[in-house]
Amino acid sequence: MAKKEAKNLNNVPIIELEKELAEERQKLVDLKFNLAAGKVKNIKEVKKTKVRIAQILTAKNARKEN
Repeated sequence: MAKKEAKNLNNVPIIELEKELAEERQKLVDLKFNLAAGKVKNIKEVKKTKVRIAQILTAKNARKEN
């Protein structure tokens, strides 16, 4: 399923990629603070957010090269 989501990023406009990237980065910051405070029950959510950020950055950089 993750590969399908990553492939769908190639069809999204760059402006929306930047918006989603900002949202995911803010989510990561919030997760890290909540993790330190002991409020996060699902630790895997941090890793999933990091992977999503990497996918967005990869799609964005691939377009810059072309």
